[in-house]
Amino acid sequence: MVARLRAAGCVYAEDEAELLVAAAATPDALADLVARRVAGQPLEHLLGWADLGGIRVAVDPGVFVPRARSLLLVSAAVALTGPAPAVVELCCGSGALSVLLAGRLAPRFHAAVDVDPAAVACARRNLAGYGVPVYTGDLFDPLPPQWRGRLDLVVANAPYVPTEAMALMPPEARLHEARVALDGGPDGLAVLRRVAAGAARWLAPGGHLVVEAGANQVATLAAFLADLGLTPTAISNDDLNGTALTAQRPR
Repeated sequence: MVARLRAAGCVYAEDEAELLVAAAATPDALADLVARRVAGQPLEHLLGWADLGGIRVAVDPGVFVPRARSLLLVSAAVALTGPAPAVVELCCGSGALSVLLAGRLAPRFHAAVDVDPAAVACARRNLAGYGVPVYTGDLFDPLPPQWRGRLDLVVANAPYVPTEAMALMPPEARLHEARVALDGGPDGLAVLRRVAAGAARWLAPGGHLVVEAGANQVATLAAFLADLGLTPTAISNDDLNGTALTAQRPR
């Protein structure tokens, strides 16, 4: 089994084999899981969950698989946010970031949004125990209007892969995750610009936006944030291979 997984390109073949064995109720079920993994399906979709920051989060087929580098967004958000904040996660996918933020921030208001109904259904299961509503819609559009201009924190792992680079992505992402969760338009920043423009209106004075981006996109996105009147700061973490931008609305 390990040899088959390794030959298929699975870097952590031994670990994956143990997880697949634990997930299979019968030898036939195990054979099916291994065959599907060898064929390129994401391990997390086969298991039905992903580990992020030591917490298991349900991940349904087709839903964006949370990456470890997004832990940078969580640590940045926690460092910037005061007690009992009003928090929104946009482009929430499985809701993994909101699961971590709910446990660390104890928000007075917390909501998540995604445009993909499959992601919304998955996030609702993950966030049901936290009392976090998950809305279906485009970015800020479905949020309760009374929170406009009153949010302390907006977090978004929005799509930022340039359209032409989609073909270069690993097949397990490109073929098995929703394109809407990956494709960021011609330069990868189409959705992030809209997130930033909305945040300039929805954040309270002193509130923060925290987003993920590619290292080569930081300068362009930072300039856009500054033009909106927000104060941007770039953050990177080599261990997580992650890059984030935070932006504060002036007080």
